[in-house]
Amino acid sequence: MVVDIDPVIFALGPLQVRWYGLMYVLGFVLSGVFLRKLVSEDLFKVSRDKVDSYVTHAIIGMFLGARLIYVFIYNWQYYSSHLSEILSVWRGGLSYHGAVIGMIIGLTIFAKKNKLHPVHVFDVLAVAGSQGVLWGRLGNFINGELYGRVTDVSWGLVFKHGGPYPRHPSQLYEALFEGLILFLILWLTRKKLQICGFHSALYLLGYGIFRYSIEFFREPDSQLGYYFAGTTTMGQILCLIMICSGFVFLYLSIKRKFGPIQKLS
Repeated sequence: MVVDIDPVIFALGPLQVRWYGLMYVLGFVLSGVFLRKLVSEDLFKVSRDKVDSYVTHAIIGMFLGARLIYVFIYNWQYYSSHLSEILSVWRGGLSYHGAVIGMIIGLTIFAKKNKLHPVHVFDVLAVAGSQGVLWGRLGNFINGELYGRVTDVSWGLVFKHGGPYPRHPSQLYEALFEGLILFLILWLTRKKLQICGFHSALYLLGYGIFRYSIEFFREPDSQLGYYFAGTTTMGQILCLIMICSGFVFLYLSIKRKFGPIQKLS
C-alpha cells in the first residue's frame, strides 16, 4: 500500500488549510478541555479564566522551541543557505524535543506571572497536553514524513518520498505509544497531581522509553544519520537525556523535594 495523502484539506487562492496544522489545533483545543477538567477537579490551582493564558504561553513556546531547535540543531546545513524559509513552519520541520524546551520556558513565564509552582505547571502540561503527540504524529503520517526503516513486515507501507520499498509506519507507532497510551497512563493517574513533580517524571520516563525503542524502527534524519559507530540516532541520544532527567524528577518527587504545589509567596 502506498501512502499518498494530499496534505492540503482545501485552498482558497494562496491560503491553504493543511491536515498538519489542523492536527496541532486539535491538540491544543483538547488540551484546553482537559485543563478545564483539572481546574474543576481542583487538581490545577488556577482560576478557569487563566486556562487560555496557559495555552497561549504553551503554544508560543512550543512553536519557537520546536522550530529553532529543528533549524539550528537538526538541519542548519540546509537553512543556512535558505534563511527565508526559517519561519515556514507550515512546510513541516518541527523538533519534538525543541517543543518541550520551548513549552518549559513559556510555562515558566506563566508560572512566575501567576505565582505558581513551575514544576506543578509542568505536571499539568504532561497530563493535559501529552495527547497532542498523538495528533502531531498523525499529521506526520499524512505528510508522508518521518517514516520508518525499510521492512518486510506485512503492514509495511510505501511512502512517496521514501523510495519504492515498504517501510515501518513509525509515525503510527509513535502516535499509539507516545501519544495515546502515555496520555492514558498520565490521565488515569491525575489524582497524583498533588505530588509535585510526579507526572513530569512519569512523562519524561514514558516518552523517553517509548521513543528510544521506536527509534529502532524509524529512519534517522538523513542530514544527521547515526552516531557512536552507527548504533544510535540523535533522537535516542535526546531520549536518554530525558530518561535520566525523569529518574531525577522521580527521586525528587518521591522525597517531596519540590515542596507543596500551592501558590508561592
